[in-house]
Formats: sequence, structure tokens, C-alpha cells
Amino acid sequence: MADVLAYAEGCFTGSPGDQVGVELEFLVHDVSDPALTVPIARTTGALAGLTLPGKSVITFEPGGQVELSAPPGALPSAVAALQEDVDQVRSALAAAGLTLGRSGLDGHRRPLRQLHTPRYDAMAACLGEPYGALMMCSTASIQVNLDFGADPFTRWRRSHLFGPALVAAFANSPGPVPWFGSWLSGRQAVWLALDPSRTAPVADVAQAPKPLAAWNGSGSPSTPGRGHPPADWAAYLQTARLMGVKDPDGSYRQTARGPRFRDFRLTAGRPPTHDDLAYHATTLFPPVRPRGFMEIRYLDALGPVAWPVAVAVSYALIVDDEAAAAAARDALAVAGQWSEAARCGLAAPAFRQAAVTAFRAAAAVLPRWGAPPSLIDQVTDYAVRFVEPGRSPAADLLLETR
Repeated sequence: MADVLAYAEGCFTGSPGDQVGVELEFLVHDVSDPALTVPIARTTGALAGLTLPGKSVITFEPGGQVELSAPPGALPSAVAALQEDVDQVRSALAAAGLTLGRSGLDGHRRPLRQLHTPRYDAMAACLGEPYGALMMCSTASIQVNLDFGADPFTRWRRSHLFGPALVAAFANSPGPVPWFGSWLSGRQAVWLALDPSRTAPVADVAQAPKPLAAWNGSGSPSTPGRGHPPADWAAYLQTARLMGVKDPDGSYRQTARGPRFRDFRLTAGRPPTHDDLAYHATTLFPPVRPRGFMEIRYLDALGPVAWPVAVAVSYALIVDDEAAAAAARDALAVAGQWSEAARCGLAAPAFRQAAVTAFRAAAAVLPRWGAPPSLIDQVTDYAVRFVEPGRSPAADLLLETR
């Protein structure tokens, strides 16, 4: 029988350092016409035999998106190694007449699933149309994986506190999205339209914001109950809907949308095992997910050039106590406003102010984490171009389509 709370507690242990790992997703387009479907075989053929110096692993999302998953490391070395790998992939694709997309949402093609596995079949059935197909086949993101450090709960709360401001600052997937209208982060609109039992934030810090001092790295509550991250995650696991169950013969059975993990025995005819719970956790996609480290999942893809800015700023705000304390007050003003951040981006004054403060705080501390001048210049240039004028990068994409 799975012990859900014990499993949830384990998700917050195991990475006491300050390393960062990055997973980059990219849409893939034909150079001559971005509206053309690119068969996944064409992409895999272009990348066949490619050896990446940074040791990133290349995989593919259901719609044929390319994903590069880099090994964790110190911030400067992790970013430099992954950038070298991205450049290698770009060159290989260019030789085949292909290019990496610069947006987090495909505005040129209808969703077309090219990978069919039991997991993806179950996901498609569970998430439904049109948003399940859009999420699986037409979106791309930047995922920043961070160690929990010496105080896991503080970093966990910071990752949620700064989330809406970062969503607005890096909104790069302009709609329109069906029935939503135009959003600057259409990718976030898609996620918000999916099953909230598996995509909503685990803990909404805006519901009961703590005193400002609680966000400066000085400590965090350690007793179970509301606001205790492992207990919150355990409750989330229990109430999230089941995507499917594995039968004793090893086959995978999809479940009709409705039963939750707490109903596993009634659904499967047996109590859940630890493996059942661990698999169930992989089918949940909150903005931040604990896995022995933190997965920051709420950032739009920025293309093959600007992504280091999102990694560096997120890292500084969540890992560095000084940066977090400097940016906390303005971030609290927009905490929990995920949908507003995705819809309006930096056009809303409160989000612009939160982002301006966050970028200044991050730039000030990045040197102590070994960030080279080139990376700090990227952060500063991005702030001057987008953040200070109150323009999310989606604004540039919209200009290109007019």
C-alpha cells in the first residue's frame, strides 16, 4: 500500500546543493514555410549521429517538438554547455532545411500527434480536445530544474511567489487560443484550460500570504497542515485524477475521466503500490513539481538565443536570499495571478513593476554565482528591451505577423 505522505516528503529531499538543470523544448519548422508539417522522421534524420559536447539528451514531444535535457551543474557551466548543444542542433537542422521555433505556441499549424505510446494515448484521452492536443503537440517551454538547497520549503515558496511575474516577463506565445481570445502567453492559457486537478498550482501563496520576512530565506514552517509543502503535495496527489492504471499482466488501462488517486482501489480492484503512486506523479503537471528537486514548468520557450535569460533570472530569485528579499514586496502584489500574467504580460503596471524589481535584483547577485559578463549582459539587454518598457517578448512576435 502506498504511503502518500511519506512519498510526498521524499519528493522534497535529495538535492541540498545549488545546481541547475535545464530542459528546452522547441517547435521545429521548415525554413521555407513555417506552416508546413515537419515529419518527425525528417527531424530525427537530421540529428542522427549527432554527438553533443554538453551531453544533453535529445528527445521528442508528441507533436515532433525537439527537447534537449541537460545534466545539472553550476549555473555558468550548465548554461554554457547547453548553449553549445543548442548551437550544434541548430546547425544540424539548418543543413536539412529546418529551424528551431522562437515561440511557446505554434501559430502556424494545427496540432498533429506524431508519437503514439500508451502514455501519450492515455494523456490524449484524459486531457481531451482541443486543449489536450494543443498542449501535447503545439507548445514548447523552458523547464528549470533547481536543487532544493538547505531550506527546501523556502525555495519551493519562492518558486511560486515569483511565478506570475516571471510568466509575464517571458510571455512569448501570443494567441489567439480557442475560446480564450488573445493572450500573450497562449501556452499558459492552454495549460489553464486543462484538468485543474493536475495542472493547478500545488499551493496558492496568494490565498494566505505570509509576512514579508518569510520570503527572505530566513526559514519556513515545519509542521504539517495548510502551507506545509509535503502535506500540500500529498493532498494534490490524492485528489488528482487518474490517467490510467497498470494491470497485473503489465498492460496499461486508461481510466475514464473522473476517478481520483484516492479512489485507486475502487478503480483498479487492488490497493495502489509505491510504483503506482510514482507513475501517477509523473502524470501531474503543476507549475512547480517536486521530484527530489524542483521543476519550474511555467516559462514559455524563448527560442534558441534568449533562453539563458529566463534560466539566470529564475535561478537568482529562487536560490539567492538577497535577490529574493529585494524582489519579494513587488512580487507579492501579483502573487497567485497566473492567468492575468499570461493574458496581459508586462502591459499590466503591477506586473511590469514586479518584473523590473526582479530583474534588477537578479542582475545584482548573478556575479556571486559565477555568471560571466556575457550572461549578465544578456539579462540587462533583455530588461532594457522588454521589461523596463513593459513589453513581453510576445509583442515582437505579434508585430511580425501583421
